[in-house]
Order: sequence, then structure tokens, then C-alpha cells
Amino acid sequence: MSLLKCLRTERRNRCVEKMNCLVVAALALCALLPNAHCADTTIAWCYHLPSCNDTTWPVISTKYCNGSRQSPIDIVSSSATADSNLTAFTFQNFGSTTAMTKIENTGKTIKVTFNSGVGVSGGGLSEAYDSLQFHLHWGNGSSVPGSEHTVDGKRYPMELHIVNLKSSYNGNTTLGIADSTGLAALGFFIDVASGDTTGQPKSWNTLTSYLSNITESGQSVSIAPGISLDDLLTGVDRTKYFRYLGSLTTPACNEAVVWTVFKEPIKVSKNLIDLFSTTVHITNSSSPLMTNVFRNLQPAQAVTTQAQSSSSSTSKTCYSLGLMALSLVLGRN
Repeated sequence: MSLLKCLRTERRNRCVEKMNCLVVAALALCALLPNAHCADTTIAWCYHLPSCNDTTWPVISTKYCNGSRQSPIDIVSSSATADSNLTAFTFQNFGSTTAMTKIENTGKTIKVTFNSGVGVSGGGLSEAYDSLQFHLHWGNGSSVPGSEHTVDGKRYPMELHIVNLKSSYNGNTTLGIADSTGLAALGFFIDVASGDTTGQPKSWNTLTSYLSNITESGQSVSIAPGISLDDLLTGVDRTKYFRYLGSLTTPACNEAVVWTVFKEPIKVSKNLIDLFSTTVHITNSSSPLMTNVFRNLQPAQAVTTQAQSSSSSTSKTCYSLGLMALSLVLGRN
């Protein structure tokens, strides 16, 4: 539809919003994966309009979005099978206070890009991966949860995704999205910190302080040295996680992702979580605030997790036997 025709048939503000949706959608894959091949960026997808929200993605992006290996999923913890290959990760330069370079409003999410030299290996991955960026998904404040994955039906307020590309591809994401394990995504739930906390942790207070400078789509600012990825992931035991093979959670939904979803959430103050849905807009300051930026759940996939240690199993068995013995003794008395 031409802009002129649209203006004649609809109210001006609604028409402009739709046209903006198409323009921003043209940056879809590239916004989430820097340097990605952009053949699919003509797909007009969104979260907030019935014409292009996630219910339409299998139709408007048919190649993968209606595939058999889609993300996100509900992880049923009792169904996760043990895999001894799921060992500890090695995180390269996650402690660097200069690793994060830029924070950007993409019109779909908030994205933070990294310097070269950040990466991850181990954890059952087939090879080392270069970390490219992280972005976030959220609902509408802390009271309306918006994590993409759920665990046993529980949805968290937010979810952070660190996107990684096989190091052997030397930054060529075109090769990455064509490989069934070309990308590795690290998913971290974000939950409300307990107690009467405000502005905590300090790393998240610093990160969210940039939001007021990127309220409109396309705006970005440099991140000053001072906080690290380790700081943002504070409190999370990164040896405990779920693993499955899935997809990108936005069009073109390429089925190229090795998913790691960590079991323990990052704890962040309610006021900081609420800033995401009350500060940044989809396009400009007169457009809607960016809320409910997550894809709905997709059909279940096979999920694995760490094998239970023999020492843990032995201790539980001994504890159970001890209780049984004690009950017998008390019963005789």
C-alpha cells in the first residue's frame, strides 16, 4: 500500500505506525545478528500489531517459522534427560569492563554489542563460539512477565540472550544461520529481587541508566567502561543449565541455535525491570512503548541437563536410609 493511499483510507497516525513497522522490520535479522545476510529482511514482522505479530510469522516467514525445531519452549524439568557432556563453560573476557561497546534501541528490543575477544566454550558445545551481542525480552513491567522460555510453566519477568557464533566462521553469520549448530544462545532469566531493594545490582542500575538516551528506534549510545558481563550475571550458578536444539525466536526463525537456558535467574530490583517497558518506544516518542516483546511458546523439544553426581545420589540414599532407621527405632519405643 502506498503512503498516499494509506493516508486516504486510514487515520494518519495509524497509517504512519504501520509504515514504520515495515521500515523497522527491514532490519530484522541484521538488528539481532550484526553482519548477518539480509535476504529475509523484507519480512514485515512485529510484536504489537495483529497484521505482523508472532501469530502471523509462520505465514509471513514460512521457510523456518513454521518448522519443527522452533523456539522458545516450555522446559519441563522432570522430562530433561541427563547428559554427562554438559560440563562447565569457559567464558572468555566476560570479566572485562570494556567488553560492552554500544547499547541500541532496535525497535524490537534493547541490544548491547561486544568488542572482539569475548567468547564461550565448553559446556558440551562442539567448538568455541564468539560472543556477538546480547538483547532482552520482557512483558509489561515486573507484574506482566515476558521471558521467552518458561520452566514448568513459570514465566519470568525478563530474559537475556547472549548470541554467539562459531569461531571457525570468523564473524560470518551467513554461514552461522545456515548451520544447524552455527549459533549458540545463552538464555538467562531475570527475576525480581526479594526484599525492599531499589537500583540493584549496581551493574543493572548502570545499564538501565542508558535507556533514557535511546527512547526511539535506531538510537544508540556508547557504553562507558566500568561494568562487565560477569557483573550483569551476578548470582547465577553457570554450571546448572538446560540444553536443547532450537531456533532464532524472531523471523526468519532460522533453526540454527544450540540453546542453553540457565536454571538460576538474575535477581534485579523491580524498579529497574519496570524501566524497560516505561522508557523505550517502538519507533518515536509518539509511538507505543515497547512492551510484550517476546514470542509465544512453540512445540516441545528434547531437553537435556547435567547428570546427577554420584556423590549427591549417595548422600540422598544415605539420608533416606537414616530416616528409615530412625523411624524403626522410634517405632519400637
